[in-house]
Amino acid sequence: MNSPDRPVCVLGLGLIGGSLMRAVVASGRPAHGWNRSAHAVDAARLDGYDVTGDLDAALRRAAEKRALIVVAVPMTAVDDVLTTVAAIAPECPLTDVVSVKVEMGEAVARHGLSSRYVGGHPMAGTAASGWIAADADLFRNAVWVVTVDDGTDPDVWMQVASLALTCGSVVVPARSDEHDRAVARVSHLPHVLAEVLASVGADGGELALRLAAGSFRDGTRVAGTAPTLVSAMCDANAPALLEAVDDALARLTRARESLAASSSTTELTRDGHRARTRYDDQLQWWEITDVVVGADGWADAMRDRARAGGVVQRLPERRAVT
Repeated sequence: MNSPDRPVCVLGLGLIGGSLMRAVVASGRPAHGWNRSAHAVDAARLDGYDVTGDLDAALRRAAEKRALIVVAVPMTAVDDVLTTVAAIAPECPLTDVVSVKVEMGEAVARHGLSSRYVGGHPMAGTAASGWIAADADLFRNAVWVVTVDDGTDPDVWMQVASLALTCGSVVVPARSDEHDRAVARVSHLPHVLAEVLASVGADGGELALRLAAGSFRDGTRVAGTAPTLVSAMCDANAPALLEAVDDALARLTRARESLAASSSTTELTRDGHRARTRYDDQLQWWEITDVVVGADGWADAMRDRARAGGVVQRLPERRAVT
């Protein structure tokens, strides 16, 4: 089955995996899932979803249906899940929603699954976690990275892109290492800074917390995420996150020096405002329509278009296999 609309098997039913299961089913595509926690399995079943706590059974079913398997567990649990995938359903197309792509790709390679794998990362989430927080609309109008590394299988890429589009997202093609450097700055570093800001605020005592309003609330929102999930996400991208932390520390050091020398935060606030304006301006993306998946040079072309601000909003043309 080469249809991009093949069945989906979701492994892990937390916020992201659970939202994916809900979104796929809402679209009319068949889907089944697995979760280690019996509580989550029971809750999902009560909501009418086809899930199990038996990983082997879920993967045997995926193998029979040639389903697209989606790994939606924390990076710390990936190796255990991939061991079972390799043993039971190695021929199924494989993707993931893990927030780091280089380490995920290395794990997939260790298990001999690279030829059927294309990485994915929906840029969406909340501070809540678990099946109870899952939302079928979580990915609507969000950006979903679908990796385009050298040697990417065009058919699997189409299937993963179709999944993202099914969930209401737009697709940004990206190389795995470029993805990790980018999310270190715009996803993982914000988590680190939110933890710092929350701790600094709390160190001000009860009066400081009582006076905290919108800027503190917005700046610390993601600090409400379960610490184990944040650590698993950030630790898996340590090299790129270190670069981002060093950049942040250098900027804070300059701001401190300026504040001490002349009671001024002008440079920091000017640069930050300019950067935020750039973010607002780039929200007007344009659609990639001129790349034929599977044609000569298609992966390079996709990456180049995305670097220039392009996104995939409709499933692109696929060159016929002769």
